[in-house]
Amino acid sequence: MTQPVRVRRMPPSAQATVPFQPVRRPAPVLPRPQAAVPHLPPRRRPVRTRRRSHLLLYSVLGVMALFVMSCGAVALSAAVIYGGGILPGVSAGGMALGGLSETEAAAALQTGWQTVTLRDGSRTWAVSPAHLGITLDAAATAKAAYAQGRAAFASILPAVAGRVDVPPVVTVDLTLAENGLRELAAQVEQPAVNAGIRLVDGQPQPTAPVVGRALDMAATLARLQSNAGVALADGTFDLVMQAVQPAVLDASPMLEQAARLLGSPFDIRLFDPVTGDSVYWSLPPEQWSAWLTAAPAASSAAGLALALDAPPLRAYLQTEADRVLDASRYLKADDVVADAQAALAAGRTTAVARVYHHDRQHVVQAGETIISIAWDYGVPYPYIQQANGGIEGVAIGQSITVPSPDNFLLFPVDPDKRIVVSISRQRTWVYEGGALKWDWPTSTGISSSPTWPGIYQIISHEPNAYAANWNLWMPNFMGVYRPIPGSDFTNGFHGFPTRGGSQLLWTNSLGTRVTYGCILLSNDNIRLLYDWAQEGVVVEIQP
Repeated sequence: MTQPVRVRRMPPSAQATVPFQPVRRPAPVLPRPQAAVPHLPPRRRPVRTRRRSHLLLYSVLGVMALFVMSCGAVALSAAVIYGGGILPGVSAGGMALGGLSETEAAAALQTGWQTVTLRDGSRTWAVSPAHLGITLDAAATAKAAYAQGRAAFASILPAVAGRVDVPPVVTVDLTLAENGLRELAAQVEQPAVNAGIRLVDGQPQPTAPVVGRALDMAATLARLQSNAGVALADGTFDLVMQAVQPAVLDASPMLEQAARLLGSPFDIRLFDPVTGDSVYWSLPPEQWSAWLTAAPAASSAAGLALALDAPPLRAYLQTEADRVLDASRYLKADDVVADAQAALAAGRTTAVARVYHHDRQHVVQAGETIISIAWDYGVPYPYIQQANGGIEGVAIGQSITVPSPDNFLLFPVDPDKRIVVSISRQRTWVYEGGALKWDWPTSTGISSSPTWPGIYQIISHEPNAYAANWNLWMPNFMGVYRPIPGSDFTNGFHGFPTRGGSQLLWTNSLGTRVTYGCILLSNDNIRLLYDWAQEGVVVEIQP
């Protein structure tokens, strides 16, 4: 039990006798001025992380080791599984060979490696290796594929879990390769496009030039020769291409001229000289303005001339020709493009597209002869003999070639002029612009030396030609056709002939068959025709 504490109190008298002593406090000491010290945050107690850092490092290393061991296990397992075959990720020349034995891979390559891909950026073309002179050694390629991933442990994983392209073992015939590449050049190359002009909202506006692409033949062949196998490891071969700069970078100086031309459509007249028929293709300005470009022209003050971009015009012509023409007729698109370019350079928006004709096949019917067939088709019979190996006769059911009438149309045709001769009616009609200009009586050849029907042209002009076979001088002679291939002998138009220097023949015989194959007109009429019909005017001789 705690005892109470007694507190002794002093009597008041005792308290008064104690003198008062003040407490002395030391004078305050002022701190010395110091430079300003930045405020520092209070120090925190350091956290011990060494143990945690070690644990994290050991964990990462453990995971990595586990991953490597797993990959190694997978690789070793795959190597064991594929011990007798090519590892699963291995390809050669773009063909997957995983799991195949060497023998199987060689056989697969021999039969399956039939295509390589040529490439220029995003553009590709599939071609046969043989087309490029490339020959594959299938056995050697299979052997290289089998060895992939077995030379070192580090090479196993890509061959198992990834993809490894093994270069095929090939040889290249550079001559065949060059020939093949030249054949492909038209598909591969892209011509440069000059700056041009296009109609936008009814107003001509300049268009930007386009850089072209050309095949660098020498560099491509060198690449094939030096490392074709490496280049073809994935079955794709990158062509070596060169940029082709446009010749015209700014067509603005041609805007005024273009505005005048684009005020009308561009008309292409499809003309068949055999039938005399015409069809018109009319391209509105909005369409043909897209093909308008500028080309260098030394004769122009601006150094430029308007032209049409050939590829789209050529494609248009081919599409229209396929739509209009049958299989026996065709166009020469390049000739039409050239005519259109010439027209545009002359400030015209019209061009002519001439129709051509293929050779024809005829099956001989009962009663037909070479001469009768030739007469019906309008071809002198020696030309049919020549086209069929010099045959002298025909048999029923025999198929023979009848030469195209284009063989007699060697000059540029004039679609606005035509001469028509009728053997049966002994008349000549002359047409200009589709309208009849002259209608004259005519005399043609006798039955033993006939004028032959067909489609021909005016091929020559001679003021006074001499026919040695008959000792005749023929005034204002215009050649029309050669009855025999390759001969100098020509049938044509002429006036009344003379013999012996003064004697005039057949002056009273017009309208009857009296000549030796030529077409007789009066002296007045032949002079008119001689001056009017230039070389190339079509002459249609009807039976």
